[in-house]
Amino acid sequence: MKKADRLKKAKVPPRNEKYGDRLPPGQTLTKKFPILHEGEVPEYDLDKWSLKVFGEVEQEVVFNYEDLMRMPQTTIVRDIHCVTRWSKFDNSFTGVKFTDFLKEIGVKDTAKYVMVYGDYDYDSNIPLEDLLKDDILIAHSYDGKPLTPQHGYPFRLIVPHLYFWKSVKWIRGIEFMKEDRQGFWERNDFHNYGDPFKEERFSVEDAYMPEDEWQKKEFD
Repeated sequence: MKKADRLKKAKVPPRNEKYGDRLPPGQTLTKKFPILHEGEVPEYDLDKWSLKVFGEVEQEVVFNYEDLMRMPQTTIVRDIHCVTRWSKFDNSFTGVKFTDFLKEIGVKDTAKYVMVYGDYDYDSNIPLEDLLKDDILIAHSYDGKPLTPQHGYPFRLIVPHLYFWKSVKWIRGIEFMKEDRQGFWERNDFHNYGDPFKEERFSVEDAYMPEDEWQKKEFD
């Protein structure tokens, strides 16, 4: 049974007017950082870690850990929102802005979409235009410390304006594409875009996410 089917027809938390427009509808605020992912947590030898960039680019490029750490580093503080109904305010992430990363590669004008790949066998699709926002990071640190393995060490994508499944953990590949193609959760009935403020959780109208699904997980 697909995960989207398992999460239908559950109680939805009421809108909390205390936070105004900052907290998306159907979300619960938490000060903890829930751990949610598919499969096992990868282990890495940083001397062998690599990030492959391919598709609609002038030339395929493979970066290593030190390559990314030598690029300009930026810290952002943003709210994040998970499709499982938790939100966490004022998160500090440090890494390479995607717009700075693009300066290191030659992206063709034909590129309109991006597929981001993470270990193991995970992918998620995002319009290239969304990744050009000023707060999109390939992040290595959270609150001034390296990401924990459970949260995506050594690098994860951070896309604050979309549900957090788009912020791919354990990033290993970036494919620039002419046309859109669905990623892992998108192929499993999750919304193709994922705007939290529009509650774009699913691609089917009668699906719901349980209020307490995230509370059953571990926390940092």
